[in-house]
Amino acid sequence: MNTENNNLGLEEMNTPENVKRILEAAIFASAVPLSSNTLRQLFEQDPGADVVRRLLDELRADWEAAGRGVELALTASGWRFQTRAELQPYLDRLKNEKPPRYSRAVMETLAIIAYRQPVTRGGIEDIRGVTVSPSVLKTLESRGWIDVVGHRDTPGRPALFATTKRFLDDMGLRSITELPALPEIERMMELVDTTEADAPAPIE
Repeated sequence: MNTENNNLGLEEMNTPENVKRILEAAIFASAVPLSSNTLRQLFEQDPGADVVRRLLDELRADWEAAGRGVELALTASGWRFQTRAELQPYLDRLKNEKPPRYSRAVMETLAIIAYRQPVTRGGIEDIRGVTVSPSVLKTLESRGWIDVVGHRDTPGRPALFATTKRFLDDMGLRSITELPALPEIERMMELVDTTEADAPAPIE
């Protein structure tokens, strides 16, 4: 009798609507983005990749249609709930600390790595027209936005830098192919301190 009731409950929970509710709850409760493969582990009977992706797309559309202040987004690391970008100025008023502001040198170095990756420090310097301080690269590495992904097969074997999944997640992107124009990056990340005196030489 108890076994029958348990089986019945399992079948009911495997309906598309309940699967979608479980996905929603898991993503909402998670502090980090969740991939589709991770979400499939929620279920004793795997719904399958196609079903999970379809239900996630439906769930994203549900939140979009509701016009809420929160949206379901797919980033490089997986699915997450996030506040809508246009509401961020209001939320910032609740913060006691201002978001970190980075120098122009840091911002331009990040942009070059993002759009030219993988690239060496020398390659960055060729584009910027000025020497790249080790502290600039250290700042980006400590933030988790860039990493060494290899070494160029030339004398000295200089390190090759590329952006990370953390960078894409913070930008709300799935891949580097979705990178916007540089001014849009500045708006989204609020990285540039316009009072910074380190201006690059013109790019030839």
